[in-house]
Order: sequence, then C-alpha cells, then structure tokens
Amino acid sequence: MTNHPQPDISPSTQPVIEINNLKKAFGQVPVLQDLSLKLYDNENLVVLGKSGSGKSVLIKCIVKLLQPDEGSITVLGLDVNRLHNHDLAALRQKIGFLFQSGALYDSMTIKQNLEFPLKRVRKNLSSKERDEKIEEALENVGLSDTIHKMPSELSGGMRKRASLARTIVVDPLIMLYDEPTTGLDPVTSDEISALIKDVQKKYKTSSIIITHDIECARATADRLIMLTEGEVYLEGDMKAFEASTDPIIRSFFK
Repeated sequence: MTNHPQPDISPSTQPVIEINNLKKAFGQVPVLQDLSLKLYDNENLVVLGKSGSGKSVLIKCIVKLLQPDEGSITVLGLDVNRLHNHDLAALRQKIGFLFQSGALYDSMTIKQNLEFPLKRVRKNLSSKERDEKIEEALENVGLSDTIHKMPSELSGGMRKRASLARTIVVDPLIMLYDEPTTGLDPVTSDEISALIKDVQKKYKTSSIIITHDIECARATADRLIMLTEGEVYLEGDMKAFEASTDPIIRSFFK
C-alpha cells in the first residue's frame, strides 16, 4: 500500500461512527484489513473503491448484518459488537440503509411501503400523522404523484427515489447508501446524487456513501476515503483526489 499524507480535515466534534482496526475475511480470503475511519455529525463521507475492495462488507458490519473478525465499531456512542438483539434493533431504527437494489416490497403500493417502517418505528403516530410523514417524504424526493402506484409501475430511478423516501420517512440520524447510482443512466444518477445532498440538508443526516461512481462522489462528498484490498489507501477532500498523480487514484477519473 502506498502511503499518502492525510490532511487534518476532521471536524472538532465527536464522531457518530468510529471504526478501529476492522478485519473481516471469508474463509481464507481477507476482505477488510485493519481498516479505521470516522464519520462526523452532518457529514457525507464517500467510500470509493472498485468491486471487491470491501465497501459493501464495511457497511454491513456497521449495522451488524455481518460480524467482523477483529476490531471495534462504535455508532452513536454504542459498541455495536457488544449489543444484544433488543439494543441492536433500537440502534438500527436510527440508521437508514439504502440498499443497492432498492428492496421495495413489490406487493405493496408506494404508500404501504412507507407505512411499513413507520408503523414499526414510530408507533406513537396517529393515522393522520403517518399520512403527513409519508406525503412529506415523497414530496422531498419528487414522487408525490406516485403514492398509490405499485413499484412495478415506476422506472428504475423512481424506484430508487421511492426507496430513499421509505428510508427517510422514519427520520434516521445516519444514512448508509450502498452504490446509490448503480444501474442508472447519467441524468438519473445526477438526480439521485442531488437528492443525497438534499437529504443531508433537510434531515441533518450523517452519511456513508459507498460508490465507485466518481461523479456521485464529486456531487455528494464532504470527505472521501478510497479502499484498496480492504485498506484505506487515501483520505481527503475531492481536491486532494483530483490533484493526485497516483495511477490507482487516476483510474477513477477516466
């Protein structure tokens, strides 16, 4: 691994996510190797990397969908690896996870898709309050007129936006985006990237954005980390990445 100088760009606040010396292997194949990073309040942190660099494994470890082999993960002050089921479920309710596939329920209308997490997470809301939250979330992603449609009636970009609405409807503190622009045309990708910034502004979220799309990174990142072979290869702002002459970094700007 090439050593790069890492600028002191961290805000003077406590991180909402702190990962130290994380390791994860599948059988004899190492995926994450001694990885450390921090996410700060109201920050968009982009994690760049090619396929197989460990990006998606990283965020699955954060919400304990995968158990790391070594290392610590602290989220909102809690040691994730030590949480039991009840406390882990409570923490996950504060984290929005936008899956690469969108993962909408095909048998439910868009409204029902958004109602489902609201009824589980915000049990104190009245039916009217739920409807207002749903309408607000759909309006914030530009999908107010799809509320009674089925997912199959929407384009790929619209389904991605509906999935984002379902994620933000419960007011998460942290957002995890797994390849949010994969499979989308350039115009729709730009729209999704703009929505990620809008969500950060409107909902005051702290986000980790997993991507190999440099245009998505350019549009959304406050700070970037590049992974290669499961390790942090370079950390900095977009100017630092654009100024790099390292061939591995330059390969993302072709």
